[in-house]
Amino acid sequence: MDEGTQRAALETALESVAARIEAEKGHLTELDSAIGDADHGANLNRGFQAALEDANGEGDPGEFVKGVGMALVASVGGASGPLYGGSLVHASTEFEDGIDRAASVAFAESYLEKVKDRGKANVGDKTMVDAITPAVHTYKHAIEEEELSALAALTRAVDAAERGVRFTTVIRANKGRASYLGWRSVGHPDPGATSTLYILEALHETAAAYLDGTDEPLAEDAE
Repeated sequence: MDEGTQRAALETALESVAARIEAEKGHLTELDSAIGDADHGANLNRGFQAALEDANGEGDPGEFVKGVGMALVASVGGASGPLYGGSLVHASTEFEDGIDRAASVAFAESYLEKVKDRGKANVGDKTMVDAITPAVHTYKHAIEEEELSALAALTRAVDAAERGVRFTTVIRANKGRASYLGWRSVGHPDPGATSTLYILEALHETAAAYLDGTDEPLAEDAE
């Protein structure tokens, strides 16, 4: 895709993510009320709505993603702002020269690295890391080893994230407010892992609208 199409795809992706988080904010808050501060849905929704308001048609793809991240940092309360927004800002440099298969893998790995560093969390701690880690590893393997299209790789990444969310339901929390509950945290999916899945599903929806199975733009988007 040329830069104009990439920018349009990013704008569509932001709209899709913001709409999904808005639709799920009540459910995310319900999940967070069981093991957290009961504010995850409202906070994340506020951040993505702010990102929508701040988005403009200027800059390269990296600058667009950086802008989304900065809006999240400024608007999302608690730990989620730095985790979601700060990690986007950090990873956005991978898109400075545009978005292709290699850049998308580098972006995903950079995002994961910063999330883990900021949250001091690993797989098994019952956090968003349990969803994003298998998603990133699966995406990277599908692109680099299996040489699948980005769309097919993202499909597998979403499936991996969904398994990660299910995994958080059966484990005890080791990080954040949920860790204070001890074994009482078992039986509840992590809200951060769940919102990560929703974001990935929205991104997949956008990719399916712009790409065919060979990473070429669909005809109506290429004109």
